[in-house]
Amino acid sequence: MNIVIAIDSLKGSLTSLEAGKAIETGIKKVYSEAVTKVLPLADGGEGTVEALTLGMGGKLQSIEVTGPLGNKILAQYGILSDGKTAIVEMAAAAGITLVPDNKRNPLYTTTYGVGEILLDAMHKGCRHFIIGIGGSATNDGGVGMLQALGYDMLNADGKPVPFGAAGLKVLCRIDDSRVTPELKECSFRIACDVTNPLCGEKGCSAIYGPQKGASPEDIALMDKWMGDYARISKKKYSHADANAPGAGAAGGMGFAFLTFTNATLESGIEIVLAETKLEDHISKADLVITGEGRLDGQTVMGKAPVGVARIAKKYNKPVIAFAGCVTPEATACNEHGIDAFFPILRGVVSLSEAMEPKNARQNMIDTVEQAMRLLKIKID
Repeated sequence: MNIVIAIDSLKGSLTSLEAGKAIETGIKKVYSEAVTKVLPLADGGEGTVEALTLGMGGKLQSIEVTGPLGNKILAQYGILSDGKTAIVEMAAAAGITLVPDNKRNPLYTTTYGVGEILLDAMHKGCRHFIIGIGGSATNDGGVGMLQALGYDMLNADGKPVPFGAAGLKVLCRIDDSRVTPELKECSFRIACDVTNPLCGEKGCSAIYGPQKGASPEDIALMDKWMGDYARISKKKYSHADANAPGAGAAGGMGFAFLTFTNATLESGIEIVLAETKLEDHISKADLVITGEGRLDGQTVMGKAPVGVARIAKKYNKPVIAFAGCVTPEATACNEHGIDAFFPILRGVVSLSEAMEPKNARQNMIDTVEQAMRLLKIKID
């Protein structure tokens, strides 16, 4: 039996690869001769760097960068085994979890550290980038990142604008004469699963500003400044489009990538599935196993397990899923390619006990073993 295992992380318990290895162990208890392939799975959000980098034989990199509050922090990204592909999570340098609740204010938080990560990867030879832009603490239109890459974002006196959305207020001119030359050789695949424009009632300031600490007054001002930024950018780069789907992602980071770099915004899971060449492995499999921490009604709306199942059904492969927990709405997964799913919880315990990595791993092994025993009866 040839089995492909591609499960998303059980956040707070097991990484994608740890969960996959636990499933593999459960399988081998019943099918000792099975040929198993554990592949990393993520949707472009938290955990993507670790899943893709380690799952594809790459190496994690640590670098000191400018954090969202302007202080120095340690950030991590990955370089794949080809030496030319970097995996980056924006949240590693500009994530909202890096900012205490009482200091959250998008008027001042910056994406400068994201640009520093990109520069480091370029200097190490990377020219192909996969970037997750979820979980940001910023609303600076990506200006901080651009400044780190060498774009001069200038005020009326020809001086650099300050960090944060407040910098957009005084932005008057963009000069690209000092941009790092490697940038023109680079391509960027941006994991972006939102379609918000840059400005307006569905723009980044209005929709995401409140959770980043913005007041109603701040939101109105930031939206105006963001519009001014878009017009200044349009004068210099005719293709700049503030209304492009996803331009408002991550506080305008989508707009920055589309306007100032060779970038495409794509579904996070689609990027991961393509980069891992999952379809090639699934096409040769007898069984496909997937899952995530929680299977629910949201799983069918672009989440990783359903992405895996969709590919499997192109080749009429059976798909089963395992999850830390399931909700009644998870039955929708059965209509989207997952033939059967199983929660791994095996007793009444507290949430913290269930999420303890050692417990989660053993629960996964035991549940998979029993599912495989049932499958063995069916096959035999």
